[in-house]
Amino acid sequence: MLKNILLWSVIAITLMTAFQGFNSNFGTSNTVEYSTFIDDLKENRLKSVNFKANDETITVTKSNGSEYQTVMPLYDRDLLNDLLNKNVTVVGEPAERRGLLSQILISWFPMLLLIGFWLFYMRQMQGGGKGGAMSFGKSKAKMLAPDQIKTSFSDVAGCDEAKEEVAEVVDFLRDPSKFQKLGGKIPKGILMVGPPGTGKTLLAKAIAGEAKVPFFTMAGSDFVEMFVGVGASRVRDLFDQAKKNAPCIIFIDEIDAVGRKRGGAGFSGGHDEREQTLNQMLVEMDGFEGSEGVIVIAATNRSDVLDNALTRPGRFDRQVMVGLPDVKGREQILKVHMRKVPIAPDVDPMIIARGTPGYSGADLANLVNEAALFSARANQRVVTMNDFEKAKDKINMGPERRSMIMTDEQKISTAYHEAGHAIVGYLMPEHDPVHKVTIVPRGRALGVTFFLPEGDQISISHKQLEGKLASTYGGRLAEELIYGKENISTGASSDIQVASSIARRMVTEWGFSEHLGPILYKEEEGFGAPKVVSEATAKLIDEEVRKIIDRNYERARQVLVDNMDILHAMKDALIKYETIDKPQIQNLMERKPVGDPAGWNSNNDNTTTPPSSTSSEEDKKPEETPDQKTNSGLGESVADTEADVK
Repeated sequence: MLKNILLWSVIAITLMTAFQGFNSNFGTSNTVEYSTFIDDLKENRLKSVNFKANDETITVTKSNGSEYQTVMPLYDRDLLNDLLNKNVTVVGEPAERRGLLSQILISWFPMLLLIGFWLFYMRQMQGGGKGGAMSFGKSKAKMLAPDQIKTSFSDVAGCDEAKEEVAEVVDFLRDPSKFQKLGGKIPKGILMVGPPGTGKTLLAKAIAGEAKVPFFTMAGSDFVEMFVGVGASRVRDLFDQAKKNAPCIIFIDEIDAVGRKRGGAGFSGGHDEREQTLNQMLVEMDGFEGSEGVIVIAATNRSDVLDNALTRPGRFDRQVMVGLPDVKGREQILKVHMRKVPIAPDVDPMIIARGTPGYSGADLANLVNEAALFSARANQRVVTMNDFEKAKDKINMGPERRSMIMTDEQKISTAYHEAGHAIVGYLMPEHDPVHKVTIVPRGRALGVTFFLPEGDQISISHKQLEGKLASTYGGRLAEELIYGKENISTGASSDIQVASSIARRMVTEWGFSEHLGPILYKEEEGFGAPKVVSEATAKLIDEEVRKIIDRNYERARQVLVDNMDILHAMKDALIKYETIDKPQIQNLMERKPVGDPAGWNSNNDNTTTPPSSTSSEEDKKPEETPDQKTNSGLGESVADTEADVK
């Protein structure tokens, strides 16, 4: 703001000075040539002449009263005598006196202005001003003093192993002699690797908060500019600042932006800006000049693209995996975020953690925030378990589609379909327990049956996979038993896709076929990829897949035939309540009267849905495999999409 005011002031003064020059030099009017003045003098047409000291311009008054001005090109010694001889009145005026400041402004102001502008520009070129023309060579790292960092290890949950790995850094920064007296050296760099939102940045900040040392933070993309050499200059400046404040921590987020493997096909070969920046970083971390007391922590979710020289011992000595939290870790993370909001007594973090497999720390923070927003919309003072259920459903499947009109026949058909999933899944051995069933449209799903696992699963047994196949076909079989084969709808197309994928992988990848055995038969993917199985083997694979599906299809049919009364009762409950929860499902399966959902009497006004009826869940990747060792596919649900149903 101050710079803008100064700039406009300089422009205004310059324009005023220029206008004054115009007025003094060209402001006169009715100027004639000097020869005309001489002719008027000879012809006795002049009355008076006005001279001004140190000024070549003279003012002439003619006998008829008119005036004009003229400029003497040369000094004329005889002019005064000629005027007196012609009886012309001669008037002399002293020179206009100006103050010293005015003289300086008029005479020297343009030069002073140029000098001042030059000095200001040179100062900016040297980086003296923030964001100056040459200040891009300076580091953009933001330094946080120890008293500015309020984060500690108590604020980080769900990654106990990662916290143990970095605890040594905190001990070293607090008491370096503890390690130095035994000849030990603390790692110069720690590379945090993990999916987005798992808390890598938060963990690095907690290290600085626990150690009470300065903390420099910078993104990998901040090093790279369009000018060659700027990135390397910023790396040097960053480490220079860090050495002056040692011991300290440098945190570089998304280091893959600058640390990718060298030697790629770049526009300018191996001398492009990114590679120069990486080279300078390698030198600063482990070159001839040491950086004692400076610990570099970097975060990335693409460790596979980093240069090998960057990840070798002596630079990033230690790689810390910050993965997705397990069910216990999710519970701990939820408790950390729940400290910031008023929680109702009925909220159980473990139940929420079980229902959120594959959620990162950021996802769980968003879940708590969405639940608080739902509570605020209802003008509640605390956040209830129902708010968390609604928030989870919204995040996974989108908002409710209350505006979508379904006919009574569509509702009944959807209710039978979801009841079929629930009944078969409930009675299959080693199957995940049924959590809830809903026919409330949400996102693209018209109905959902959600199975809540008891805990995280690393692998799935053969019996569990076959039970999942049977429950997946439960919805289609329920429609077939009620309406007949000729009236089956397309609502089971997604179920067929999921079941077919599981059965094929059981044969080709997991070795669950007696005839084919534990051999990998998976074909290479992609256009033009070679075929790795023969025609005879492919035919045998199709036959084995068909056997597995037929076997579980008949298992599911028999379960529904034996429990036809439960199927009708569950359909009636879904039509009435739209969503039924675990206690109601258990009563139905035990052939007991179905009670109202929790909060139904107090919240139902015959125009709105009860709190539990807004809950639904959809597994985005129901075919997730156990061999991938992730938690993202642990929660199982069967959702019927709009395109599939009726």
